[in-house]
This record gives sequence, structure tokens and C-alpha cells, in this order.
Amino acid sequence: MNFSVERKTLSSKALVLVAALACLASLALFGCASTGATNSADAQTQTTSEAEASASTAPEAESSSTPASTVEVVITDDSCEVTPAEVGSGVVTFNVVNSGTQANEFEILAEDRLQIVSERENITPGQPVEVTVILEPGHYYTASKTNMVGALVDVRDFNVVDSGVEIEVSADEQEMRDEAVKLYTAYIQDQAGQLIAATQSFVDTYKAGDFENARELYAPTRMYYERIEPTAEAFGDIDPALDYREADLNEGDTWTANDDTEHPWGGWHKIEKDLWKDSKDTWLEGNEDEDYTGLSDEERAQVADQLMADTQKLYDMVTASDFEVGLDDISNGAIGLLEEVATSKISGEEEAFSRTDLWDFQANVEGAMVAYGNVKKIAEMKDPELVQEIQSQLDTMNELLAKYGSAEAGYKYYNELSDEEIRELSDQVNALRNPLAQLTSTVLGIAPAEDSEE
Repeated sequence: MNFSVERKTLSSKALVLVAALACLASLALFGCASTGATNSADAQTQTTSEAEASASTAPEAESSSTPASTVEVVITDDSCEVTPAEVGSGVVTFNVVNSGTQANEFEILAEDRLQIVSERENITPGQPVEVTVILEPGHYYTASKTNMVGALVDVRDFNVVDSGVEIEVSADEQEMRDEAVKLYTAYIQDQAGQLIAATQSFVDTYKAGDFENARELYAPTRMYYERIEPTAEAFGDIDPALDYREADLNEGDTWTANDDTEHPWGGWHKIEKDLWKDSKDTWLEGNEDEDYTGLSDEERAQVADQLMADTQKLYDMVTASDFEVGLDDISNGAIGLLEEVATSKISGEEEAFSRTDLWDFQANVEGAMVAYGNVKKIAEMKDPELVQEIQSQLDTMNELLAKYGSAEAGYKYYNELSDEEIRELSDQVNALRNPLAQLTSTVLGIAPAEDSEE
């Protein structure tokens, strides 16, 4: 991903104009959605249906295999060994194994050490994963982040030299790739635009002391963010500023940015704790804080204004003229969203105070559906059986979530689910994430190891 960090505060008229343009640009994908979570959620289903229809009429493009460089990564709790440290440009597959004792995260960073080129979170001990990306010539860094919090661990130089090899695809496939990138970019911008409007309404309600209505707005507003969370994570410190949980913090209620500076806790979950301070009996076990009495009016105003400023910053970044996504960003975004569900959503730790995890769960699935829908034609051309399996598991996932509510009517609170119901959700997430994990290598047409050049 490429982005601009320049801050451009937009007037309300400008926001409306940009949102309108985003809707026009993305009309083929999901229509011009209103600011309601329900209509936006409907758009996810529409997107998948349209992708299915267009896939059935897609031209028969000749499939070709792309050789990939392979890098072996071994992560422990305090190291991240990467071999080799230099590869040729093009498709690169990082085979990552967590040999440590805690869940971990693998990151590939740009030369500024701030932009995340690609990442994979929640790699559990003993778990092998593949992270496949397209890398241009340049100087990068690799690192891990133990338990997905705190400072980067074992930052190492990683160089990509010009291989002189161009990835060749047919004219039909290139057209599909270009369309996928265009539509997914418009989707990100649309969701960010709706997030801005919904967050402003939430912040105004919260600062006015209308906590009952603020609680009603909390989960539906966050859905816009949860659908595009991998994009926010690619900007480095935007995601922790907006979405860090109390359990993620260092001692002293701070979090560590990629430049090793410490920042005070803020964002959605600090407000969440304040809004649900009178419901401690339903808080997730392990988050007990009997002495907590909530924030003062001054503290509420401060954290709310910072939430709005950080949301504006995210919007400015994704609407900047040099913002772009790659084909691998789309497919890896779908994979990443399901990994989010499989870890923090299933465990109930994401919304530890409000217990609104099913709203986040649904939004992650919807975001994965849209990302997958944009590359589905390409994947189907190369592996129709994989596409059939992904679609079948997605359909089952949506049917299962529908048992517990909808974006329009609301969902059951997570503490109201039985252990059996949570286990059923977990099993279905795993049934979906397994075939989805193959999406990037399929879309990029990576050749099997025995067919790749040495």
C-alpha cells in the first residue's frame, strides 16, 4: 500500500462531495449505501452476488504459473530469524513458523519502518503460515511483535533486488486485476467516509452525556472500521490509536508506536469501558476493575476529540491521491479479517466491556466477503474447486451468524451465547479460514515448488 500522511481536514461539504464521488466510483460493486449499518451490510451480500454473476460470464483467460521466491521465517518470543535476507523482486512467499510460547505477529515494513507492507497476526505457537506478497525492488525490514503488542522485536534489514523478471498475465486477467483494485479501493474509501459521519454522530452523543444512545451507536459505528481494519493496520500506528484494548497496553496504560514512542491509551475501547462502567457483572472475565468509576467530563471530551481526529486521519490517508492497494492487499485483507475473527472475536476479548463482539464478527466477515468477491473471478479461473469451497463456507458462515441477529435488529451479546454456540461459531470460522488461506497464492498464480525456478 502507498499512502500520504499529510493531514487534510475536510469541511462537511467536502466530505459529502467525496462520499458521493466514492459511491459513484463504487456503484458497480455495492451501490451508493446510506450511513446506516444495515444498508452497508446489505451491500456486502450484493457484492458477492454480483461477483458470482460476473464470474460465470468471465472470459476464459489462459492461466499461467508465477514462480515465487521463498523465505523461511522462524519466530520465537524474542527473535525473528529470516533466511535469506535478500531476494529478487516479484512474488515472495514467507513461510513463517512460531517456535515461541506466545501468539505472535510477523511484519514486513517499508524503508521508513512505519508503513506495514504486509503482516500476519495471531500466529499461535507451533503454527506454520504462509504470507505471500508482491515486492518491488527496495529496502525493507522484517520484525515480529510478541502477543501483537508493544515494541517490534528483532528488526532486520531485508533487501529486494531487481530480478529483471516481469510477471506476465493475459490481457483478460490484467483487466480483471485492474477492476478488482479499482473497486476495492472505492470500497475502502466508501467505508472510511461512512465511518467519519457515523463517528461524528457517536462522539457528539457521547460528549453530550447521552450515554444510552451512545451505547446504541457504539457497535454499528464500529462495523465500518472492522470491515476495512487491515487497511488501517497497514498505516502502522492508526490501528492502535483507534482500536487498542486495555489488555494490550504496557504498564502505565500506554502503547508503543513503531518509532518506539509511548502513547496514552485512547480510542474506541477506552470509551467502551466508560460507557459500560455500570455493567461490570457482564464484563469478560479477567477484566475486573472494581475501583473504576468512569471518566470525567473533561476526559470524555479529550478521548472523544482524539478519536475523531484519528478517524479523520485514516480517512485522509485512504482518500489521498497517492493511496493505492495491490492485488495481494485485497486477498491478504480477506485472509487477515478471518484471522481477526478466529482469535479476538471468537474469544470475546475484543469487546470485553460491551460484549458486542458479534457486530465486529459480522463486519469482519462482510469485509472478507467483499475482498474475496473482488478477486473471485481471477481465483475461479485458476482453481474453481477452491472458489466453490470458499463460497460454500461463506454461505454457511452467514447462515450461522443470522441465527443471532442482524445489523438492523442487533445481535445477541456475547455473554448470552452458550459454550456450545461459541464452539459452533469457532468450528465454522476454521472451516472457512482454511480454504481462504490459499486465496493469495491462487490469485497470484504461484507455481508449485517443484515447478518454480531454483
